[in-house]
Amino acid sequence: MQQERGRISGPNPESDEVRLLARIAAGDRLAFETLYRTYFSRLSRFIGRMARNAALIEEVVNDTMLVVWQKAATFDGSCKVSTWIFAIAYRKTLKGLKASDDPVESDSSLYEDDSGNQPEQTMNRQQLQHTVAEALDQLPAAQRAVMVLTYYHDMAYSDIAEVVDCPLNTVKTRMFHARHRLKDLLWNERESSR
Repeated sequence: MQQERGRISGPNPESDEVRLLARIAAGDRLAFETLYRTYFSRLSRFIGRMARNAALIEEVVNDTMLVVWQKAATFDGSCKVSTWIFAIAYRKTLKGLKASDDPVESDSSLYEDDSGNQPEQTMNRQQLQHTVAEALDQLPAAQRAVMVLTYYHDMAYSDIAEVVDCPLNTVKTRMFHARHRLKDLLWNERESSR
């Protein structure tokens, strides 16, 4: 197993993560640090797409990883490590959103990537990201979670069903409704900007 900038690489990252969890269960802080670095940005993006509150994002990431530290020995291998961790993050995010009564704001700077584009292209991309983020914010949390896990974290519907703890057909239904709602929201935005 090789570690590059907090990422696990090698022939089978999933088996590497399972081994890391076993080491974490035995109290190995270095293994925990490696897993934390591997998941920090992924979890921050996922939670950020649902919460849009920097303090809540940081709190949920840390709460999620605390559960991973405390419950590593309970991982039974019935799903991917990533599915297990994202399920914890999803539940912690919902709990945090329920407890928070602060208005939720979009912080598109968390998701920007200035990889050498021309200023006009960068502005257009940022405007599109902002428009999509605002439309995602208008979706119910359950639909937003399915969209984010599918398009930003490349998860299969079966993994998403485990993360959000619902049947596979429910995930498909949420995705169907989310796509249609998002299409309507983006269409309305486009028409209003003309």
